[in-house]
Amino acid sequence: MSSPPSDVRSGQTGEEDVPATAGSPSPAYGGKPLTVAVTGAAGVLGERVAARLVASPSVRRVLALDDRRGDVPGAQWRVLDVRDPAVAERLAGVDVVVHLAMDLGMETDPRARSAYNVRGAQTVLTAAAAAGVGRVVLCTSAMVYGALPDNEVPLAEDAELRATEEASLVGDLLEIERLAHRAPRAHPGLQVTVLRPAVVVGPGVDTVLTRHFEAPRLLVVAGSRPCWQFCHVDDLAAALEYAALGLVEGELTVGCDGWLEQEDVEALSGIRRMELPAALALGTAARLHRLGLTPAPAGDLAYTMYPWVVSGSRLHEAGWRPAYSNEQVLGELLEQVSGKHAVAGRRLGGKEAATSLGAAGATVALVGTAALVRRARRRRRI
Repeated sequence: MSSPPSDVRSGQTGEEDVPATAGSPSPAYGGKPLTVAVTGAAGVLGERVAARLVASPSVRRVLALDDRRGDVPGAQWRVLDVRDPAVAERLAGVDVVVHLAMDLGMETDPRARSAYNVRGAQTVLTAAAAAGVGRVVLCTSAMVYGALPDNEVPLAEDAELRATEEASLVGDLLEIERLAHRAPRAHPGLQVTVLRPAVVVGPGVDTVLTRHFEAPRLLVVAGSRPCWQFCHVDDLAAALEYAALGLVEGELTVGCDGWLEQEDVEALSGIRRMELPAALALGTAARLHRLGLTPAPAGDLAYTMYPWVVSGSRLHEAGWRPAYSNEQVLGELLEQVSGKHAVAGRRLGGKEAATSLGAAGATVALVGTAALVRRARRRRRI
């Protein structure tokens, strides 16, 4: 399988820019019209996927499942918790399930989040098999490959999953990947497709990686090799439509063509870097997380240090193309985070931002949180 040309590094292919619209046409499909259920249909990604499927001439009916009702005209809504085994009754007559009910919130208790994410995926896979559903589509992240200094650029889709299992969202995603791998053996006749997107960006998307661009300086760890690849939420929704229609199968990666080097990101964003020794950056990040001051463990810092660029070759072979370039997505991200301030992934506001970011702007967001560490230690002594 061929990847996009290796010289496509920053999304420039020599062709005119493709219009970045949410209205990309539905892919060609020659099978019978399908009934598709979308879990998490009231969420940012779920609404987009459900809306695309409602508009698709290849889809007969869209069943929208979530614990609250969303706004997708034409979908049939069922309000329920996807962890409830009764979901199997709701899937009667469904051909495909696109499972997007995930808690990605950084402020959620990690144990509660993992219980929801893993139990939800497990219940949906079991319920789909019991209801006679033929295919389940899951969405994890390219983060499951791990961010490592010896990663190939780009990574092949069949590359080993080398992410570490810490108390972070990546641990949930790795467990969901294992469930996806076991499901066809446990439930013969059930096909499972997994999409692994790069850094997802779009209206309403808030992650530790998007908050990286809310800092006054871009942290660069000495000796690291950052490579940035984005995936617009509308491009991801279009890729999920391909998977729902069975036009792609197996494990797939999705993202903008090519990638941006750290120097490209700095030039496009106008945000200057602050380079720190690895021991200082990782040590400070670990202390902040241990004190409960930042949402992500120190291990997540690796995703801003080392490459985890993906090829997206299988989707390209099926005819899918991203409507957005890395430059366009970065530009949209910078607009979305304008006026927001975060330190090591921790969103600041009001007086806290004014007092903390003065130091952070002169040193770097990560080091600027030293005052927060001192305050937390003083509270513990009282």
